[in-house]
Amino acid sequence: MAKVHSLKTGNMPQSVGIIMDGNRRFAKELMKEPWKGHEYGVGKAREALEWAHELGIKYLTIYSLSLENLKSRPKMELKKILEYFDREIDIFFSGDHVVHRTGTKVRFIGRTRLLPKKLQEKMKKLEEATRDYKNHVLNIAVAYGGQQEIIDACRDISLKVAEGLLRPEQIDESLFRESLYTNGFRYPDLIIRTGGERRLSNFLLWQAAYSELAFTDIRWPEITKEDFSRIIRDYQKRERRFGK
Repeated sequence: MAKVHSLKTGNMPQSVGIIMDGNRRFAKELMKEPWKGHEYGVGKAREALEWAHELGIKYLTIYSLSLENLKSRPKMELKKILEYFDREIDIFFSGDHVVHRTGTKVRFIGRTRLLPKKLQEKMKKLEEATRDYKNHVLNIAVAYGGQQEIIDACRDISLKVAEGLLRPEQIDESLFRESLYTNGFRYPDLIIRTGGERRLSNFLLWQAAYSELAFTDIRWPEITKEDFSRIIRDYQKRERRFGK
């Protein structure tokens, strides 16, 4: 596999989030059914995982299916998306998959209880199979919403207060951080959105407070390693101020 060249090693983002947008428009341009774009997008996500590992990015969080999409997408399109998702999990179980070769822990974040039971079971098995891997972390956001994540964290903390396990004055950013789906993992240094839109669309709202943002008109199935490399190079030129 070709290497990504001309990148500094000292200013590499350790945590990257990706909003994989543009699948449906890509399929439309090819005059195919919208779900075919998602199929291409799944394959591209597998490639992006390889690129991230090659660069030494430790945490990768990909936005695969929003809570809003789960509720609003046409039934046939949603059915196909979940089928592709199910099939991809089967591929993850392959012994030579990149997650095993690189020691990548896989985690699913979101209101996963809303997904089909059999799919939930497969997801739990994959999390268990990679639980002890420590080199990298892949967070797959599915049935996910950033506002809903914050609400769920508040509910969890409120329950502990009601049960007497926690005092209100103990609630701080550190505690809240551990109550999020991302459970204390590093916040994204960089969030990339493909497809031409310039918004976060309810993705990692709390965690993205000081993230650098990168938007590209390239639709997700079309992005190349060179495009990804270009985005990382742009990030490396920035001076992160963290509100200073």
